[in-house]
Amino acid sequence: MSSIVAIVGRPNVGKSTFFNRLIQRREAIVDSVSGVTRDRNYGKSEWNGREFSVIDTGGYVKGSDDIFEEEIRRQVSLAIDESDVIIFVVDVEEGITPMDAEVARLLRKETKPIFVAVNKVDSSKRMDDTFEFYNLGLGEIYPIAGMNGSGTGDLLDEVVAALPVEEEVELTEGEELPRFAVVGRPNAGKSSFINALIGEDRYIVTDIAGTTRDAIDTRFNQFGFDFNLVDTAGIRRKAKVKEDLEFYSVMRSIRAIEHSDVCILMIDATRGFEGQDQNIFWLAEKNRKGVVILVNKWDLVDKDTMTAKQFEDKIREEIAPFTDVPIVFTSTITKQRLLKALETAVEVYENRKARISTSKFNEAMLPVVEHNPPPAIKGKYIKIKYCMQLPTPTPQFVFFANLPQYIKDPYKRYIENKLREMYNFSGVPIDIYFRQK
Repeated sequence: MSSIVAIVGRPNVGKSTFFNRLIQRREAIVDSVSGVTRDRNYGKSEWNGREFSVIDTGGYVKGSDDIFEEEIRRQVSLAIDESDVIIFVVDVEEGITPMDAEVARLLRKETKPIFVAVNKVDSSKRMDDTFEFYNLGLGEIYPIAGMNGSGTGDLLDEVVAALPVEEEVELTEGEELPRFAVVGRPNAGKSSFINALIGEDRYIVTDIAGTTRDAIDTRFNQFGFDFNLVDTAGIRRKAKVKEDLEFYSVMRSIRAIEHSDVCILMIDATRGFEGQDQNIFWLAEKNRKGVVILVNKWDLVDKDTMTAKQFEDKIREEIAPFTDVPIVFTSTITKQRLLKALETAVEVYENRKARISTSKFNEAMLPVVEHNPPPAIKGKYIKIKYCMQLPTPTPQFVFFANLPQYIKDPYKRYIENKLREMYNFSGVPIDIYFRQK
């Protein structure tokens, strides 16, 4: 289970630069989840062999100082609720501002590890200016320069050491089961879906303070199904972040998605497929998870104006180019097609595990390539002689070519489409690589 490190601080202290430096070791999973309450970011980072998620709680606030403080307060409370370690970034050029003091006041009450990163320290003179930040009362300070990276190594050494110990998960008999995460924006019907399946109205999660962190697993074993449901819905939201439900639901989803094999993304038919739904979809896709989209509350939609086919086309338009995703119309009230939804999730799980033997794969794909080879570039012909599926947890395929560097994206998409026509990878992101033979 990935730990979460949150970066907090007022605008323009260099949080984003620092964030980008952390995640450049690996491509950010979400380049920038646009539309998620301004411009908060989520990415993956790795240091000393420890992988963790990084949340930049950024966000620029236009308006008066009090709106400003309210927003900062909200970001800090969100970071406190959802992360394992907090990095508080301040600016050496400006010294301690009233807003820094306010953030520090909120953080001092916390028991989580907090690191003060004094940014823009790129000369020895500025080094002397860092001592003032001990007055924040948050312990040790770490001088860094986000632009050139100096000092970030020492800070990360400490941050990684403070992350919770990853428990070695004992593979019990139930552990080998597929894990399906139910994700989606607030009020799409996630709880009702799970309650309808389990057949009793109960929050799946016991609400002990501090258990907000993890999506909780529930074993589902009936109607011939057997899997773990990773639920994000049953966790009661804390009152203080009710205004920030949007971002909160993405934070929740991050945990659940990273923890699952297949994501069941529930959307509210009465609201359509909105920006927030799209963000959660891309999160699942970039994390290489299987995806099933459930259009819930279909019983409430006026069928004259909107047919299922139209609705489906609209969603596929929004999620292009990864359109090979099953879409199921459900109603948790009338219990319509709930089992169909589960069957579909199981099918996607099987698709994600599918393995094609190399000889069969070559037999199928080489004629396709011959029939329509990659376009020649500068008079050079590109030949693909051999292909295979890689032994990876999710479907990845490699095609060996004489000039792989000349193969462009449109051809890659063509190969992917052909592959999907021949094999059932519905709901599963696939990777295609071209390599030197």
